Amino acid sequence: MRVFQNLATLPKFKNAVITIGSYDGLHAGHQQIIQRLNDLAKEEGGESVLITFHPHPRLVLVPDDTSLKLITSVNEKIEVLKRYGVDNVVVVPFTKAFSEQTPLEYVRDFLVKYFEPKRIVIGYDHRFGNKRAGGIELLKELTFLFNYQVEEIEKHEVDDIAVSSSKIRKALLEGKIEKANSFLNHPFTLTGHVVHGKKIGTEIGYPTANLEVERQNKIIPKAGIYAVYVLFNDARYKAMLYIGNRPTLNGQDQSIEVNLFDFKGDLYGKTLCVEFIAHVREDAKFDSLEGLTTQIAKDKIETLKKLA
Repeated sequence: MRVFQNLATLPKFKNAVITIGSYDGLHAGHQQIIQRLNDLAKEEGGESVLITFHPHPRLVLVPDDTSLKLITSVNEKIEVLKRYGVDNVVVVPFTKAFSEQTPLEYVRDFLVKYFEPKRIVIGYDHRFGNKRAGGIELLKELTFLFNYQVEEIEKHEVDDIAVSSSKIRKALLEGKIEKANSFLNHPFTLTGHVVHGKKIGTEIGYPTANLEVERQNKIIPKAGIYAVYVLFNDARYKAMLYIGNRPTLNGQDQSIEVNLFDFKGDLYGKTLCVEFIAHVREDAKFDSLEGLTTQIAKDKIETLKKLA
């Protein structure tokens, strides 16, 4: 899979079959569309191209709206897409100027100029151009001029995708990881940089990597202990992860800490990708550090059972 993040560096695609959208979460509904995209590309003897935007358009157009919570960051999205056979992923920098193109300019100067599509796979409700004035009707009207075909994703499919995304977000906020993963058809992931913490975990025999996650719009599961895998340096480690404000230590800010099993080494400054597998328990306050340490030992046993 090739990844492009600059329109100026795009190659000439062969018989491109394209789709455009946020594809947040890349859940089972999205995967069906991606499979169709790939099948159509094979029919055309060409390449499948998934076009997405960064930042998310809503963050640019409605910057004061803090309600948007993304299931996947752009880098997580790219990593997940590697599993599903897409030939090319194009991450388009979304700007106010880009949004102000007329619908015709969007089709002519963006889609046709850069991709020369043979087919466009798009939802019935897809909107584009200044003030979202363009839609699938215009795309169909312009087929005679630009020589592409439009494959419409029907209303029930688009609605199912929206419902699935809402269900995934709800499950994550409730700590129901297994349920979220069943909709995603792959583990929910969280990516972060390892930063220095208070090293309490090291003192009690369970050293943790404190993760600094881009939180502004990334959904964070409910506080608690989770059974996870950590992907680092092409290896996959069993681990348990904590989300919470460390009530036993009178913490104030939310912390995300992961204890890797069977790992030795320095992780400071490194980037870890965490795959959530199961919820182990709720966050809780203990009377003492000793009580917390005893519970963590039990958590590790339970975590290993869920990762078995």
